[in-house]
Amino acid sequence: MNAVFEPIVNLLNSILIPLLALVGAAGTIFCVILGVKFAKAEEPQDREKAKSALKNAIIGFGLIFVLILALQLLMPVMKQWVIDNGGKLN
Repeated sequence: MNAVFEPIVNLLNSILIPLLALVGAAGTIFCVILGVKFAKAEEPQDREKAKSALKNAIIGFGLIFVLILALQLLMPVMKQWVIDNGGKLN
């Protein structure tokens, strides 16, 4: 059974840290662009639209970070669960 899930665990472990860095970089760039858009907006409705987009982007990227970190922290627990259950679904 170990031969089945070990490659999957290794793959997830190898991509989680680069994925975290990629999401962080993309989130930073996207939030800077939205911040500039917010700062340059002259009309009140454009300002509100940019403010809402910036707030939603921050919440979305924060949620992605939390989910990636939760997956990283729960990986040993899930691995142990698979070992204990012998690969059974129940």
